[in-house]
Amino acid sequence: MKKLFYFGILFLIVFEIANVYFIMPMPGSQKMESLDAAYFLYSWRWLFRILFMLMILAGIKHAFSVSKWLVSGAILMVSGIAIACNFIMAADSMFKQPGSVIFKKTTENKVETGRLILGINQNGESKAYPIQFLGYHHQVRDSIGGKAIMVTYCTVCRTGRVFEPLIEGKPEEFRLVGMDHFNAMFEDKSTGSWWRQVSGKAVAGPLKGKNLPEIPSIQTTLEKWIELYPNTLIMQADEKFKEKYEGMSKYESGTSTSKLTLRDKASWKDKSWVIGLESGSESKAYDWNRLQKEGIIHDELGGKPVAIILSRDKKSFVALERLNSGQLFSMSNDTLITANNRYNFIGISLDSTKSNLKRLNAYQEYWHSWQIFHPLTKK
Repeated sequence: MKKLFYFGILFLIVFEIANVYFIMPMPGSQKMESLDAAYFLYSWRWLFRILFMLMILAGIKHAFSVSKWLVSGAILMVSGIAIACNFIMAADSMFKQPGSVIFKKTTENKVETGRLILGINQNGESKAYPIQFLGYHHQVRDSIGGKAIMVTYCTVCRTGRVFEPLIEGKPEEFRLVGMDHFNAMFEDKSTGSWWRQVSGKAVAGPLKGKNLPEIPSIQTTLEKWIELYPNTLIMQADEKFKEKYEGMSKYESGTSTSKLTLRDKASWKDKSWVIGLESGSESKAYDWNRLQKEGIIHDELGGKPVAIILSRDKKSFVALERLNSGQLFSMSNDTLITANNRYNFIGISLDSTKSNLKRLNAYQEYWHSWQIFHPLTKK
C-alpha cells in the first residue's frame, strides 16, 4: 500500500507541472500542437487531483509507518509544487488587470508623448492606451462611444487587438489563462472556453469557433495620436504597478533583452518586426525594415490597391485602401499627396468635397506570430 502513496505523490506532481507546462512559455511547450491536451487536463483538473489524493490517502498510513520523514518531505514537496503552479506561476497571478483605469486630457497627461499607444476612435470619442501599460496587464476593460471594450496586448507576439467582450450579444468576463504558440489566451467566465488574443477566436471549449467582434485600432506614438485627435483621453499609469511598467520601458522600442520579447533587427527572422495586413481572403506581411527605408509601400492585396504608410516619426504607421491602382502617394509632413487631392495621415481628405480613404486594420507584430496564425500569408 505504501507504493500507492508514492505513486499518488508522483502522479500529482507530474499532473500539476503538465497543467502549467502546456500553457506557459516553457522550453518546447509553445511549439507543440498541445492545445487540446492542455484544455483536457485543465477541464478535468479536479477529477485528476481527487483521484491522486485518494491514492495518497489510501497509502499514507503504511508509508508513514516505514518512514515518517520521507512521507513528510513528499507531502511538503507536492504542496510546494501545487502552490507554485496554481498561484505563483498562474498567468492571471503574474499579470493583473488595473484596479482602476484612469484617463487624463492632453493638458493633464503624464505619459511621455514619444510612447507607442493603441488608439481607438468610436462615435466621436477617442482614447489612447500606452503599450507600456497594456504589455503588462494583457487586458484592460473599458468603454468608448457607448461600447464596452477589451483592449488586449501580447508582448511575446507583439500583438495589440481590441474586442467587444460580447458572446452572442451578451457581456462576458475574461481572465488571462495562459498562452498557445506564444500567444495569450483568455478564459471566459461563463463556459470556460479559451480565446486566442491575436484573433479573438475561441480555440477550445464549448464555444470553440466563435469570434469576438473586433474594434478598429491604430498603433501610433502618443504625439501623433494627439495631433490626429486633440481631444483624446489618455490612459494613465496605475501607481500600484509602477515597477511592472518600468520593466516594460524598453519593450516597445525593441531594445528589450528578454529572449521572448527582444527584436531581431534583420528581416524575416522569428523576432523580426512586420506589418501584417488582411484584405479579402488574402493576408500579407510587409518587412518593417523595408517600410523604414521606403516610407510608403504601394501594393495590391485581395484584389484591392493598398498602401502602407510610415509617419515621419518612424514609429507610427497606417494602411489605407487606395481609390484605384493608379493612385500613388507622396508625403510631406505626414500629409499624403496625390495628383488631385491631399489627405491627412489616416486618409481623411483635406478637401471636404472629396471622399476619405478607407483605413484597413494593420498590425505590427513579430514575424513568427504573423506566420503561425496566417499560414497562407504572402510576404
